[in-house]
Amino acid sequence: DHRFDFMGFMGKPGFLQTPNLDRMAREGAHLQNAFVSTALCSPSRASILTGQYAHRHGVVDNNAPIPERTVFFPRYLQQHGYKTAFMGKWHMGDQSDAPRPGFDKWISFRGQGDYYDPLLNIDGRQVQHKGYVTDLLTDYALEWLQQVREQPSFLFLSHKAVHALFEPAPRHKDRYKSATIEYPPSMHASEANDRGKPRWVVEQRASYHGVDFMYEGGMDFDSFYRRYCETLLALDESIGRVLDFVKQSGRENET
Repeated sequence: DHRFDFMGFMGKPGFLQTPNLDRMAREGAHLQNAFVSTALCSPSRASILTGQYAHRHGVVDNNAPIPERTVFFPRYLQQHGYKTAFMGKWHMGDQSDAPRPGFDKWISFRGQGDYYDPLLNIDGRQVQHKGYVTDLLTDYALEWLQQVREQPSFLFLSHKAVHALFEPAPRHKDRYKSATIEYPPSMHASEANDRGKPRWVVEQRASYHGVDFMYEGGMDFDSFYRRYCETLLALDESIGRVLDFVKQSGRENET
């Protein structure tokens, strides 16, 4: 759910600061022309884990079970001596948060999970937590990386952020409350903007995800926009903490 262009080095929006995402792009690679194959949680995640389109891996929506023939690539890493871990949002198949094949360490939650005080499945055991989910998952990630620092390892850190409805960490609330939002020309309802568009596209404006009645009127666009950016800040900090650990442990040139 992270927009492709909402990173500081991309310059949009101008007020957003993401030093660690910027660092990852600067020190690693930035893919400028990449797309999801199926724009929905479970099919997209299954494509990442298999390298296949949805019609091949069989996960076609957020509710269908994972076909038995579908193999996720961490299972191959295990066969070659890697320790593997999945931490965060899975939301695939029947909403179960039970451990999946291919991972030696498992930390997840049902469905979309909660930003605050989440109930996490830790290796098959339900554990209630206090705190902010992005920070908690990062803590677990660093703990596990410390344990396997001398071994070949693969970590899939799958944050809930920044999925709506956005809830920033307490330290980031109202960080951008005074930020000026620049609307694209297509933002405004007008005859010119509607001309040539199918009716269903025009009517999306008043839908659950539309700019005129988003989340059934539960949030106005400006608040939605600012809270999105504020929620992204803890995710950026998480990336920084992981990158710092990799560097401090002497593995930056082999990661």
